[in-house]
Amino acid sequence: MTIQTIKTTPYQDQKPGTSGLRKRVTVYSQPNYVENYIQAIFDSLEGFAGQTLVIGGDGRFYNDVAIQKAIRIAAANGFGKVLVGQGGLLSTPAASHVIRHYKAFGGLVLSASHNPGGPDGDFGIKYNIGNGGPAPEKITDAVYARSKVIDSYKSVDAADIDLGTIGTQKVGDMVVEVIDPVADYAKLMEGLFDFDAIRAMFKGGFRMTFDAMSAVTGPYAHKIIEDMLGAPKGTVINGTPSPSFDDGHPDPNLVYCKDMHDLLMTDAGPDFGAASDGDGDRNLIIGKKRFVTPSDSLALLAANAHLAPGYKKGIAGIARSMPTSAAADRVAEKLGIEMHETPTGWKFFGNLLDAGRVTICGEESAGTGSDHVREKDGLWAVLLWLNILAVRKQGVDEIVREHWKTYGRNYYTRHDYEEVDAGIANTLVDDLRAKLPGLVGQVLGDDLQVAYADDFSYLDPVDGSTSAKQGVRIGFTDGSRLVLRLSGTGTVGATLRLYIERYEAADGNHDLDTQVALAELIGIADAIAGIRSRTGRDAPTVIT
Repeated sequence: MTIQTIKTTPYQDQKPGTSGLRKRVTVYSQPNYVENYIQAIFDSLEGFAGQTLVIGGDGRFYNDVAIQKAIRIAAANGFGKVLVGQGGLLSTPAASHVIRHYKAFGGLVLSASHNPGGPDGDFGIKYNIGNGGPAPEKITDAVYARSKVIDSYKSVDAADIDLGTIGTQKVGDMVVEVIDPVADYAKLMEGLFDFDAIRAMFKGGFRMTFDAMSAVTGPYAHKIIEDMLGAPKGTVINGTPSPSFDDGHPDPNLVYCKDMHDLLMTDAGPDFGAASDGDGDRNLIIGKKRFVTPSDSLALLAANAHLAPGYKKGIAGIARSMPTSAAADRVAEKLGIEMHETPTGWKFFGNLLDAGRVTICGEESAGTGSDHVREKDGLWAVLLWLNILAVRKQGVDEIVREHWKTYGRNYYTRHDYEEVDAGIANTLVDDLRAKLPGLVGQVLGDDLQVAYADDFSYLDPVDGSTSAKQGVRIGFTDGSRLVLRLSGTGTVGATLRLYIERYEAADGNHDLDTQVALAELIGIADAIAGIRSRTGRDAPTVIT
């Protein structure tokens, strides 16, 4: 094998966000852009000679091209073996499991998650470490630093791998094994959940619909929900992965899954509806005439996890991202277990999971997961919901209402202002930060007194690391809360996210329209931050 050292020129924009480096395909298509970034990753790692690297992605446009480049660069840098999903496919949670199951050194996950695909869409590369989780900031910071000065990358002169055929091939001295992307993950799920109970529920006439959104979870859902659990063929829709997601937007929310939501709100609709996103790590849960918010879903799954075989001994603790509602906190308090509030980004859950401090984690952005992998897992959440429904023999709405009668309800919404001019967005947040010290003690609106106003900083209880400026928080004495932060998952401009939360006690009114229940707080947020006047937007791009 002849290793080629190829001269290159660095790019200055290869700074990873909360979940890898996401850019437009047109950016990734620039000369050596992929090569530079992958080489910068390998240059930031030590001890991988002869080790195994996992590679896979969500099947989006440019996935196949980038995988071939990655394989050649891995061979040139001394990896001993690459495991790659057939067709280049591996859902993000499945990739995490493959890394852990085969004790790989790490993995490259090629995805831009819920962002659109196609030639004019988005692409992304993320490095996951040996525990199966996203690389921590000390690694991503090193990668970014290296990318700004890199002057060469290594590759080998070799033909493309046949990604369509399961089996072993070679690139130079490195073995490349193309694996079934679904098999190992399906076996893991079968060990966690009561498949017999779920099968019996389907056999008894239970109806559901699962929208794979023409993304990576299609093959997984066909195999598990239809083939293994016996749901009727056609239960899984949009189940064939498409490089452009069939020209759709693979984000499982009420905007892009409106047809499903509308169907579930009718008497004729199925009992249960669910969806997952581009790379399979997010989920949408809808029962008959009941949409379950991601924050409520996290709390409900934690409260009922013991009904599934994999969690029958109970859970050690719960972790949630700071913007996620405090609904799960009330569950943790009642169960007498640890509750952790972290910055946004699944990488912050990794240490807590590895240390056994928590079992279930979640984010308001429709990501939920547990210690079975080190990523959020959309299909896992759907299967745990099915397990709970099968054991409790109740509908989603009844289960949700009983939960609120026990714990109270956290009215909660997120307003996204997408592709805002980055300069305007950053100035808005900086100006709001400057106002924070003067807000404490003020009474806003009718009678909402500010209890605290800060910029969230996180101290990791496992390794002692700190992460500052993770989002502006304004909390009120009645438990209400406003959070404002810039998202790190977009590729153009800035996404400004406003989170609004109000707690209603167990004996309170749980049937208000969410936007109505939060109207006063929404007005206060706009008055303090000036979002509409500064951005020129009359309304959010997306409300969830």
